[in-house]
Amino acid sequence: MPLLADRIDHLVLTVADIEVTTKFYERALGFEREFFRGPDGSPRYALKFGRQKINLQDRETQTPTKAQHPTFGSGDFCLLAAVPIDDVIAHLKSMSVTIEAGPVPRRGAVGALRSIYFRDPDGNLVEVAEYLPE
Repeated sequence: MPLLADRIDHLVLTVADIEVTTKFYERALGFEREFFRGPDGSPRYALKFGRQKINLQDRETQTPTKAQHPTFGSGDFCLLAAVPIDDVIAHLKSMSVTIEAGPVPRRGAVGALRSIYFRDPDGNLVEVAEYLPE
């Protein structure tokens, strides 16, 4: 069977308050907010970074393509840093974002990582990492 997927385009987080979450990611990681309309014209929200995005939904979001059991705080994902991880750490500390773990060694999709972990306002676990030189 040939490989049929190439990369992640977006993921979806269910959050208690879209505005609170948007402000957190703008402040903590420099993400850009995006507003768009769903196929039915309903308002939708996302956080853009690089060539990816995180779509946000709350309990009121209406869409026919939604997880069966959307749950606050169940996200656990890793983002690759655009700058050295020590710069990310310094920035998060300056924004009073608590780093729960790290830097710690981890294994990513293509090699060894150096990672830190923190939580967003809904308790989702956010890992930010840099690949280590081979």
